[in-house]
Amino acid sequence: MTQHGLPSGVGIRRDRVFDLPPVDTRDLLADRHWWQRVWDQGAVRKAVILVALVLLWEAAARYQANPLLLPSAGDTASALWNGLASGVLFSRINASLSVLLKGYALGALLALALTTLAVSTRIGRDLLSTLTSMFSPLPAIALLPLALLWFGLGEASLIFVLVHSVLWAMAVNIHQGFQGVSETLRMAGRNYGLRGLRYVAFILIPAALPSLLAGLRIGWAFAWRTLIAAELVFGASSGQGGLGWYIFQNRNELYTDNVFAGLVVVILIGLLVENLFFDTVERVTVRRWGIQTSS
Repeated sequence: MTQHGLPSGVGIRRDRVFDLPPVDTRDLLADRHWWQRVWDQGAVRKAVILVALVLLWEAAARYQANPLLLPSAGDTASALWNGLASGVLFSRINASLSVLLKGYALGALLALALTTLAVSTRIGRDLLSTLTSMFSPLPAIALLPLALLWFGLGEASLIFVLVHSVLWAMAVNIHQGFQGVSETLRMAGRNYGLRGLRYVAFILIPAALPSLLAGLRIGWAFAWRTLIAAELVFGASSGQGGLGWYIFQNRNELYTDNVFAGLVVVILIGLLVENLFFDTVERVTVRRWGIQTSS
């Protein structure tokens, strides 16, 4: 072998051999402006979008000049502060989240049970396919009158419609994730003697974790919007409720700034759950383990 890594006897044109300078190993990011590094942060970009939306809202409110139809961002912030300081909004938030967590957890458990049955037996697969085809297109809020008839003016009615909103979308996502697990992993689990629930817990769930988290995200979004809509009707029927009832009550009393304050709370809770909880869980699980690449 020659010094250039070529077999002996292979000719080299000396006039075509160049000595390249050493590669500069400095961090390329150090040459970028600070604002470029800041802009690379997703949280910063989202914050800029939110600020732009608030400024657009303020401009539209000043142009409209009718706080009964469109209160300004400042008036809404003042109403939000007053609602939090008085404790009214905190009590409404607590009431909504308490019902939401119960319905969401029950719906998620039922979805996991259905998909476990579907991947274990043919009748379970047919059952899941039939039920999702029947009930997935049915809006959850359409079941509220039936829920009130069956369960009365109580928390159980809201939990019933929440379970319906969560169950089918989550079951479809989880089942698709289970079906996407590679045959190699399936065979490895069977070779280790895993069957039934142990097979699902140790093979299917870890391998289908991205789809499982996607189903949880979709289920959360469906449950949150269904709860607020249901509380508008349920609160009007029972005289109590959470954030939905708070919005409905202030709308009837023409406190539009309080209505917008309630809507802002609904949006903020949704953003916090999406960007703090779900993104954190995804970052420390599927991205850290290499199951899913970071976008």
